[in-house]
Amino acid sequence: MAAETTALALAALLQAVQIGLAGAAMNRDVGAKWNAGPRDTQPEFSALTGRLRRAVDNHFQGLILFTIAVLLVVLSDAGSALTVLCAWTYLLARLLYIPAYAYGWTPWRSAIWGVGFVATLAMIVTTLFT
Repeated sequence: MAAETTALALAALLQAVQIGLAGAAMNRDVGAKWNAGPRDTQPEFSALTGRLRRAVDNHFQGLILFTIAVLLVVLSDAGSALTVLCAWTYLLARLLYIPAYAYGWTPWRSAIWGVGFVATLAMIVTTLFT
């Protein structure tokens, strides 16, 4: 498996971990019964739970672009040291993003997000020139 696809697989697993963290935080805030129910009402969540939930949503958005980047690299046979570096940079940024968002590391949360975003864009642009 190419390094870029390994990073993609790990990013998907990281998303599953994030969902679990947000779910556990929701259970602490409002109980497992509400979390497992139809969620017809919106309870008040703690700041940490709200941030963890938003981090999940943010990673879904980033994961879509990263998946496109990895597919472009693999399908166009454009893999290189740069695309490998960018893929691992994206994954590291997403790992760091979780505590940065959860604990309100300002302005570092945005900077970390930017690093992952630029790494993803660099992978996409690289495929246009191979």
